[in-house]
Amino acid sequence: MKDIKTRLFVAIFTLLFAFSKAVTAGDIYVAARSQTKGDGSKEKPFSNLEAALREAREWRRLNDPRVVDGITIWVNDGLYRPSQTILIRPEDSGRPESPTRVKAVGDGAIFSGGLTIGGWKPAGKVNGLPSRVSNKLFVADAPRAAGKHFAFRQLWVNNKKAVRAESHDDQHLPRILNWDFDKGTATIPNVFPGFKLEAGMEFFIHQWWAIAQLRIQDATVSRDSIVLSFHEPERQLQNEHPWPKPWLSKEHGNSAFRLVNALQFLDQPGEWFLDEDTHKVYYYPREGEDMKAATVTAPYLETILQLQGTMENPVSNVQIEGLKFKHSTWLRPHTHGHVALQAGMYFVDAYKLQKPGTTDKAGLENQAWVGRPGAAVQLKNTKHTSILNCNFAHLAATGLDYQEANFQDTLQGNVFQDIAGSGLLLGTFSDQEMEAHLPYFASDERRMTDGTYIANNLIQQVGNEDWGTVGIGAGFVRNVHIVHNELLDLPYTGISLGWGWTPTVNSMKNNRVQHNKITRYGQYMYDVAGIYTLSAQPGTKIQYNVIDSIYVSPYAHIPDHWFYLYTDEGSAYMTVSDNWFPSNKILQNANGPSVEWKNNGPGVAAQLIAKAGFEEEYQHLARVKAPLSDSAMFNAYVPFTKPVFFQIYDPQQRVKPADVEAFFTRQGADVSQLFRWKDYTILQTTDELGKKLAGAWLANYPEVAYKVFNNLFYSFDRTRCAETSVNTETDYVLLTAELVDDKAKQEAYLQAHEQQYEKWPEVAKGFCQAGFEEVLLYRNDRQLMLYISFPKGQRFEDIDPLTLKDNPRVNEWNKLMGSYQQGIEGTAANETWIFYKK
Repeated sequence: MKDIKTRLFVAIFTLLFAFSKAVTAGDIYVAARSQTKGDGSKEKPFSNLEAALREAREWRRLNDPRVVDGITIWVNDGLYRPSQTILIRPEDSGRPESPTRVKAVGDGAIFSGGLTIGGWKPAGKVNGLPSRVSNKLFVADAPRAAGKHFAFRQLWVNNKKAVRAESHDDQHLPRILNWDFDKGTATIPNVFPGFKLEAGMEFFIHQWWAIAQLRIQDATVSRDSIVLSFHEPERQLQNEHPWPKPWLSKEHGNSAFRLVNALQFLDQPGEWFLDEDTHKVYYYPREGEDMKAATVTAPYLETILQLQGTMENPVSNVQIEGLKFKHSTWLRPHTHGHVALQAGMYFVDAYKLQKPGTTDKAGLENQAWVGRPGAAVQLKNTKHTSILNCNFAHLAATGLDYQEANFQDTLQGNVFQDIAGSGLLLGTFSDQEMEAHLPYFASDERRMTDGTYIANNLIQQVGNEDWGTVGIGAGFVRNVHIVHNELLDLPYTGISLGWGWTPTVNSMKNNRVQHNKITRYGQYMYDVAGIYTLSAQPGTKIQYNVIDSIYVSPYAHIPDHWFYLYTDEGSAYMTVSDNWFPSNKILQNANGPSVEWKNNGPGVAAQLIAKAGFEEEYQHLARVKAPLSDSAMFNAYVPFTKPVFFQIYDPQQRVKPADVEAFFTRQGADVSQLFRWKDYTILQTTDELGKKLAGAWLANYPEVAYKVFNNLFYSFDRTRCAETSVNTETDYVLLTAELVDDKAKQEAYLQAHEQQYEKWPEVAKGFCQAGFEEVLLYRNDRQLMLYISFPKGQRFEDIDPLTLKDNPRVNEWNKLMGSYQQGIEGTAANETWIFYKK
């Protein structure tokens, strides 16, 4: 009987042990403060993710029965600081029925690429700084990695980003005075008391839709200005690339700039400076920050996590869930400067062709080869991977990057915020060896980012250093779905889809951008849109998105150049339909064939866009949205109903008349309303189309001057006449002159027109006598544009003298106005007003 009981006990124990083993099968545990020699069990977890991945790799290598239903690496709350990039390799791949999961146990599993800076103490007297500043500064020894000091360009104090010492904050940038492209120098106003060039000082400049960060080599200081020169390679790149380039404009102001990274600029709470010679870090605490207790982090790793296989053996069936990635660095601007083409892609070489034309585009002048910024998390050669419910914050360049050869991967439920560059990048943006304006033909289809599913992610407050970066940027991709995401508080564009500026059909096709909500964008850069496209991508659909609230940028090169949707150069073979935005402010620039626009704008039915933004399961992400700043200002588009005139001045005849007409036709303009005089071409159009034309012309022919006349400062119509009947059919003439180069006389001219009806009523009487329907007078800088309409069938030469009939004071008016006017460029000495000819 005793033997039976013994055998029964052994059997029950064995069964319980087997059951226990089955329950824990495939589970590996990690805890940040665990003992180094843990075994991965719940009781003795590994201290780092790398050890857990190694254990899982061994299980798969040995066909351990615990992998049958997959492996889950459970990551406990804690701060994990890998000493090098964590690499998930092909050997870490799972199978569809047996995936590899890396999953947070709670809400606090943080993977940081940074190191802590401690030992803060009051700085005392700091040479070069006034006592009122030095007395508020704290100083600490710069951190070391492997016993060596390292450079860093970001700092976070208690998880709040500090500001690298700068001359001016984001909202108050001054403007450059000039740019000398031959010498490669910038002239800036001397608005810096006691300016002194310091080693490591940088120049940040806003230029059209991108920024540049240039390391200053030398400075020539005078009382009112400073001439700056720059280090190579950025000096040559900045001065040879055709566009975007420094903006010089009397009308809208020159490019904005600031100086960065010098001890002399450390004068505001929240600013910091790294002295790379003495290896000291200085910080000016914000109100309420206790530096004895503060957690201060400097970034060290450029990439924290990398999933990378080969095309033959991709990383597959790996799932990352619930982790937090923080504190990445990106140091290329520190060693090479940073001059960007678009979407943060930086030039490695760029110049203007002396003889335009490439194999793909006959008129192309711009040549560029670009590199790609680093990313905190990178995926290359992956298949069926998932990144779910993670957090990407406090990062130096891109948050997450699907670089190449990503097949049917999923990114869902994640938060991206406080990122210096783009939130998310996808696919090829031209290989560094390939000119950026050429179509991409993948020699191996596996190289494409194909079928990636990007859904229900919150992307906010990204691009906070490189203002030209985007929320989501997709290059040459196919079958990608970007759906149900919400993007807000962006310096530039929300979603950018496509690359190459070419209508040639390439490897890109069948993408979907649907049901997204994009608001609060264009904070600093224009040439902007909620959704922006480039190049041919057959089968692509952009539908059911909600786009709203474009910031008023203080530095826009063209203040009107903001859009809700923007299909840019080469966009072709796509459908753009049922997208809601508050006014019809869009741009179609140099599109290729078959871009179908249908039912977009404020009239889209509510049921079509009801699903925009997060799906029900992800509505909790709305609670994480950043609050709207009290000082936020957004653009409102109020259509201008009077005629608008778009003028081209091309004395060098860079663009043939036939090409001008073709350009207008592509943009949807009516070329029957085209006028010319010598080297001037004028199109009468609408306000909406005039603003589109401005952006499109600038993109296509940046060297040829243009003006938009929509600044109406005087108008007459027949409501001022005793006989108020209006003719339904009218004709008109267009005349132009310019004001003399005398500010006082210009003001007198404008004031005279403002007071004309009160002090010179005879002028309006003359217009009534002549039968004029409307007299409209516009101004752009000093040039005037005069539009006079009258009943169809009459000749202006016959009716114009009637303005003087029994009305001699009109002669006085004309003589007075003549003293303020002169002819435009190209007129004879005795000419003032000239007529454009249809």
